[in-house]
Amino acid sequence: MKDYYQILGLEKKASKEEVKKAFHKLAHKYHPDKKGGDEKKFKEVNEAYQILSNQKKRAEYDSYGRVFGDGEGFSAQGEPASGWGGFEGFSAQGGPTSGWDFGNLNDIFSEFFTGGGRNQNIRRGRDISTELQIPFSDSIFGVNRKILITKVSNCQTCEGNGAKQGTIMKKCATCNGQGQIRETKRSFLGNFTNVKTCEECLGSGEVPKEKCSECKGIGVLRNQEEIEVRIPAGIRNGEMIRLSGMGEAVKRGTPGDLYIKINIAPHPVFKRDGSDLIMNLNIKLTDALLGIEKNIDILDGQLKIKIPAGVSPNEVLRIKGKGVPISGSRRGNLMIKISIKLPSKLSGTAKSLVEKLKNEGV
Repeated sequence: MKDYYQILGLEKKASKEEVKKAFHKLAHKYHPDKKGGDEKKFKEVNEAYQILSNQKKRAEYDSYGRVFGDGEGFSAQGEPASGWGGFEGFSAQGGPTSGWDFGNLNDIFSEFFTGGGRNQNIRRGRDISTELQIPFSDSIFGVNRKILITKVSNCQTCEGNGAKQGTIMKKCATCNGQGQIRETKRSFLGNFTNVKTCEECLGSGEVPKEKCSECKGIGVLRNQEEIEVRIPAGIRNGEMIRLSGMGEAVKRGTPGDLYIKINIAPHPVFKRDGSDLIMNLNIKLTDALLGIEKNIDILDGQLKIKIPAGVSPNEVLRIKGKGVPISGSRRGNLMIKISIKLPSKLSGTAKSLVEKLKNEGV
């Protein structure tokens, strides 16, 4: 007696969705038309699925260890009565016509017999990528940059259609003007008809009577193109900018995308922490003791700050609204970390003054 749960690698309490997932996985693995497939195991997997995916049959199998005949293709022993358990009734699209529940077998058959894909008629150019290094300040406030890219682009002479200017179009002889070619393949499941785009006219049904002399009828050429890139304010190091449709072109298709990785050059003074900018500021001991107003250079100009008397080493002063732009006119903070520079030598006068401060408990 066959253990259908074991065949699908399931426990008895497996849900209907788990049964379907197990079947799809094993059907892909053992399909005879796939390299490394196994016709015998594929037959067993399908047989197990027919039982366990049907509520009535599964209940009978769980109770009695077999399924009783119900006129749907299985005998009293649960074996397929017609050799392939109802496979003989498939339409050209790979779907069952005899009432069997095969889950989403259309997806499986489309992979084996149409090259694995839906949207086979959509041609799309290749995605390309490049890198761009920008200064730290440009990453904070944003900038427009122009870059030179070598890529496959539409031919400017024929505007991408591959035809000589002024020439007429004629019916494609390969597909007889249909734009598609039908191919029929035989398998143990029956005949399958696959419709694919004509490679000569790329689905248009027409070809130029005379080809473009610049691109030789291909419609695309490899050349250099200058592209303007808008780098947004606040971009981070390593982030990617995608320019849709700016990748490589393909004849009678959609261009791919251009991905630009942004590398940010480090700044000698400023670092970034989220939406805040951080800098170190060295001040003299006397300025720390007495306080001072000081002009400092920031990324977008100069700023006058007030350092309070008695500021401590490593104390951080926060200046609101001078950090990284967040949205609109809002910005993060500028965080100034105070470093106090101590003199390496003291003059006699300075030493005397320090002694007085020491005596006063300072």
